[in-house]
Amino acid sequence: MLTLSKSEGIGGMIKQAAEDFVVEEITENGTVLETKRQYSANDLGMQVDGGGRFTIFVMQKMNWNTIQALKRIAAWQRRGIKSVGFAGTKDRTSVSTQLCSIYGVTPEQLGDVRLKDLKINGAWRANEGIKMGELLGNRFTILVKDVKKPESIGRINDELGGVFPNYFGEQRFGYRNNNVEIGVDIIKGDFKSAAMRFLTDTTNERNEDAISARNKLKETEDFKQALGSFPLYLRYERQLLDHLAMIPTDYAGAIRRLPRALSLMFVHSVDSYIFNTVIEKRIRDGLTAPQPFDKVCRADRFGFPILDRVTSAEDAGNVDGKRFIVGNIVGYDNEINEVEKGVLGELGITQEQFKVKSMPELNCKGAYKVLFAPYINFSYETRENEVGMQFSLPSGSYATVLMEEFLKQHQQSK
Repeated sequence: MLTLSKSEGIGGMIKQAAEDFVVEEITENGTVLETKRQYSANDLGMQVDGGGRFTIFVMQKMNWNTIQALKRIAAWQRRGIKSVGFAGTKDRTSVSTQLCSIYGVTPEQLGDVRLKDLKINGAWRANEGIKMGELLGNRFTILVKDVKKPESIGRINDELGGVFPNYFGEQRFGYRNNNVEIGVDIIKGDFKSAAMRFLTDTTNERNEDAISARNKLKETEDFKQALGSFPLYLRYERQLLDHLAMIPTDYAGAIRRLPRALSLMFVHSVDSYIFNTVIEKRIRDGLTAPQPFDKVCRADRFGFPILDRVTSAEDAGNVDGKRFIVGNIVGYDNEINEVEKGVLGELGITQEQFKVKSMPELNCKGAYKVLFAPYINFSYETRENEVGMQFSLPSGSYATVLMEEFLKQHQQSK
């Protein structure tokens, strides 16, 4: 991924320990959910309903991802994962706080939860649970260790001017970096290729047993034999193999054995790739400011983009205030530009194919996302070979992407 800043990076490493990466959710009323602090409904501008079937709570966690933490909390109360809600996911290797909800459990019962590195920092009854997206953003406090050139921070911050490329992070594309290819196969309706890619690709695979099993299956396409050799930890692969061992030609049915969220991730990785490619092209062409042909949106009172008020740059041209360039997360139902159409062509797919006829549960309608996102309330402190940094980002933006602007861990593309 191309960086926007051109100065030499500071070097260094992040996430050496969970305590080095603190993520505090910013609620819809602008409250930062600080660690080690108790909250009430009143603090967050929310109402308490003594007869409500939901309990809203502030969860603080360390070395848990959001889904795993909520699963354990729900299991403690003998509830399923469908009983919980949350506004956004948080990094596993972090200390993080976030607003969550659970159905059919009282605040008193929730207070009995005793799980390692999980805390409940306030809970109250409500009529409705927390839904995905009900947050403004997150505040990050990050410790960078083994810094080589701390003097570069100021120059890089000046070059960025308060915005950075709003790339989707690398995790979107999978540890084997094959999510896009699998997603393209699904969009094309080539479910055999998608399934076999998922089962046999050995890119970045480190486990020798897994490499051997994947390669053997690629040679033989013997699914029953593969069930005996695929390591047990590859549980999603084994779900596909279990289905294909019974019905060897039903590749679509095999993919349906995967969790829908995982299958959707494959498809979403395609529109994420398109979005990232558009950003890189604009950086190469020097088009980092709004152009007459762009769509734009304005900032809210906190300085974050208002994506439900998108207009053309020409219509917004005479209005004062900060403007953010809006790009498309490509789907079957949004108006895309020529650059986005070009990337689709390179992938060999059309916009209409995001309506996956054979698997309508994987349809992608499309959405907006700003190409260059703001970071606000930026501050830093240097000490010997470490730098402490703090900033806030809108929801849907990755702190690791902003940190790449400062660290320059990956070589610039040519």
